[in-house]
Amino acid sequence: MTSRSVLPYVREHFQLGETAVTVLAEERFLQAAKDSIFSSREALQRHISKDPFFRDILEPYDAPRGSPEIVRRMCAASAKAGVGPMAAVAGAIAQAAVRAMVKEGAGHAVVDNGGDIAMHLAEEVDVGIYAGESGLKGLGLRFPGNGRHVSVCTSSGTVGPSISFGIADAAIVIAEDAALADACATRLGNEAQSPEEEAMASALEEVMGIDGVDGALLVIGDRLAMRGHVPQLVKVRLEPGAISRLRF
Repeated sequence: MTSRSVLPYVREHFQLGETAVTVLAEERFLQAAKDSIFSSREALQRHISKDPFFRDILEPYDAPRGSPEIVRRMCAASAKAGVGPMAAVAGAIAQAAVRAMVKEGAGHAVVDNGGDIAMHLAEEVDVGIYAGESGLKGLGLRFPGNGRHVSVCTSSGTVGPSISFGIADAAIVIAEDAALADACATRLGNEAQSPEEEAMASALEEVMGIDGVDGALLVIGDRLAMRGHVPQLVKVRLEPGAISRLRF
């Protein structure tokens, strides 16, 4: 994720367990994001300790009565996407953190949780597309600063720890709801079984039929296909250090 900002925003990377996050906002709002992420993780860990099936199932799962809000959001998103609730975890955590900053008065807030990004933008932000060994390098999406929530989430069958049953180098979904974008990126990655044009188109159409999805983009090898409302494609310089991932 890269920002073209000239305003006094700061970028901070931090890790909490297996969560690796980069936050971009005014410095005074960073603590609200951290507190939200800590709270979300605690709520999830408590829920999983009582209901480990929630963590392991790869199909939609009804949230038990009295579940924490983040669990309910994950279950709702996964039901729409037809995947397990943990497919929405990174997006749900990122979205909650952005909302926490906006509640405190932030007009510009970005949370990148391992490639699953929730944003509330006061100005343009460029998000680089990282597709591993794909020949498509240096591409990004330019999101306008329109004062609205927007999310862009990525799954991959070749990069990172995501569970994917497809061969996508990058399966990207854009939606207002980050939990939904995250779950649908997993669905798109699962549907990506061939680099052939018709197969890629079919995978994209499947995901675009899910209510709440605004746009989708699929990279397999040196092929790129997209559907729906996808932001402007731009050239970006993607530094390795800008990729939110666990660092040792």
